[in-house]
Amino acid sequence: MKITGAESFLLRTPLETAMGDSMQTVRALEFVGLKVHTDEGISGTGYTITVGHGGSVIQEVLDSLYIPELTGKDPFRVKEIWQQLYYGKAHWIGRAGATTMAQSAVDIALWDIIAKSAGRPLWQVLGGCRPGAFPIYNTHAGWLNFSKEQLAAEASGLLAQGYTALKMKVGLADTREDYERVKSVREVIGDKVLLMVDANQTWDLMQARIAARMLEELDLTWIEEPMHPDDVKAHGRLRGWSSTPLALGEHLYSTQAFRDYITDGAVDVVQVDVCRVGGVTPWLEVASLAQAHNLRVCPHCGDLMQVHQHLVRAIPNSWYLEVIPIWKEGPFKQQIRLEGGKCLTPEEPGAATEFSDQAFEKYRIS
Repeated sequence: MKITGAESFLLRTPLETAMGDSMQTVRALEFVGLKVHTDEGISGTGYTITVGHGGSVIQEVLDSLYIPELTGKDPFRVKEIWQQLYYGKAHWIGRAGATTMAQSAVDIALWDIIAKSAGRPLWQVLGGCRPGAFPIYNTHAGWLNFSKEQLAAEASGLLAQGYTALKMKVGLADTREDYERVKSVREVIGDKVLLMVDANQTWDLMQARIAARMLEELDLTWIEEPMHPDDVKAHGRLRGWSSTPLALGEHLYSTQAFRDYITDGAVDVVQVDVCRVGGVTPWLEVASLAQAHNLRVCPHCGDLMQVHQHLVRAIPNSWYLEVIPIWKEGPFKQQIRLEGGKCLTPEEPGAATEFSDQAFEKYRIS
């Protein structure tokens, strides 16, 4: 099989409800990626997601640095292609951010081709070890722009749907207000439901230590991204002070960055994101590294769960899948299926990354 060509795309999709955290308020998402074609008539789709801006930068990386290098290559030599792209033209202008997110899209598209060629869903091609319905936790009910009343109502609604794990945003200027909001949700959901919080990097070490101490009595499953994602040592110190586990990884862009957090004992739950770390190929490396250190993987839903629903079924140390069900009808042909607080098993061949014709026509801007 040979790659005959590829074309990039950029979709912009407005949200029905604004999503607010300590960094920003999001009102639209951008899907930027590419379709890769082969001489056997099989095409693969890969993408990454931005929070409403920056997609054109990633598209330019695809068009000028990656797509010209793909023609004539065998998609089954996906690891060789990954190395060639990583150490190619893009290496000199950035080994993280837009270049790595663009490479994620390429790598996902190639694995989509491989799975379709086998006539199997991606999780089976990767040697799936966790078939069946998979446990999920919901983040959509806990945005920072929601009032305490909204938080309580959303949490109650999710419990009625069968959810057993929820996550909410923290990171307000007054940590006492964060505490009151989290406490109000804990009172609604009781002690048996898992509750996580996400600070989205907003704290320094002192505030993170204060917040961890205040929130400790609320029996949190983890505190997510409390500080700057490049500061391994500060997270290690916080982990030594706090009994609440630390989760992070959505803003780490390499296997080496995860290695440093893991070997320094600065993380408990590894949240590697397939759309940011460079694709399926390095995602599996990070998951294996976590497994070797007896750590659990709960991927960040930077793909809106489409690819991760496959990946969590392909490794033994996955725990929960994060979901943010923000549309009644999503933009994908094979939309992830949720039922009773769990993700149902994808059975269609491929990586579930193809967009519906209607969504492509309606939302494509480039």
